[in-house]
Amino acid sequence: MSKKKKHLKLLKGEKFMYVIVLLLLLAVPTVNVFSKALLSETNIKTEKLRSKIEKQKDTNESLQMQIDELVSMENIQKIAKEYGLSFRSDNIIEANN
Repeated sequence: MSKKKKHLKLLKGEKFMYVIVLLLLLAVPTVNVFSKALLSETNIKTEKLRSKIEKQKDTNESLQMQIDELVSMENIQKIAKEYGLSFRSDNIIEANN
């Protein structure tokens, strides 16, 4: 009697399943790396924006201090005196934004 080798035949569904599993094993790490790269890029952009916001806040505070200084009553009186003007306190209207 001769020994015959039996070949294991895979069904079509099994072949499809093996292909899907193999694709998933390759795709999951790739997608993971890609998503982490996108997250890192987004974090960098966020930090740059935060830095710009902080700089703008500092600029705004400085400008507000200058505005407060320029609209002070002492400054108004000084400028009025320079130009030989006088004012009545009931004529002064303060404009607030």
